[in-house]
Order: sequence, then C-alpha cells, then structure tokens
Amino acid sequence: MKMHNIPFGTTDWSTVTPTEHKGETGVATWRTKEFGGIRVRMVDYSAGYLADHWCEKGHILLVLDGELETELADGRRSILKAGQSYQVADGAEPHRSRTGPKGAKLFIVD
Repeated sequence: MKMHNIPFGTTDWSTVTPTEHKGETGVATWRTKEFGGIRVRMVDYSAGYLADHWCEKGHILLVLDGELETELADGRRSILKAGQSYQVADGAEPHRSRTGPKGAKLFIVD
C-alpha cells in the first residue's frame, strides 16, 4: 500500500455519517472515509453479529473495544480483544467476523 496525495488532516468520527450493513445475524455500523484510494473505517458490530459472507479483501484491523472472533475458510479461528489486531492481504485467506454478547468496535484500514 502506498499512501500518496493525502494532506495532513484529522477526523472526528462522531461527525461521519454511519451506514448499516446487516449480517447473517446482527448489524455492522460503518463510519467510512476515503483517503487517496485507501478506505478507513470505524466499525461497530452489534452483539451476536455474524457476517453474511466470506471476505477476500485485505485489511489491517484493530479491536478498540469488545471481542471479535475471526474465522478463516480453512477452519482456523482467532479471538481478538481490545488492543489486538490482524492483517491479511487481498485474496489471501477468506475470512468472516462474529461477535459475542457485547459486540465490538473496530478501526479498519483497507
């Protein structure tokens, strides 16, 4: 990833208009900004969220609050808590997210 033509700026995420994305169960609320072709998101997963698809997009993801379970298509699972992150390349390993009873808040760059 090359970051170019992005002047210095700050983001107050509370002012970014949210969009809702339903999962197989639960809902993901995204606040999204684009910077020079790089998507940056603050995402809130509701309690009991399960993604409705296997994602093949690359991400760098940081859990800010709550707990996130990431399942890979090959059956591997990782549980991330606040302060933990993962990274995966485009097309590398299909993955999907799920949350427990408290949901999760994430910061994602892709």
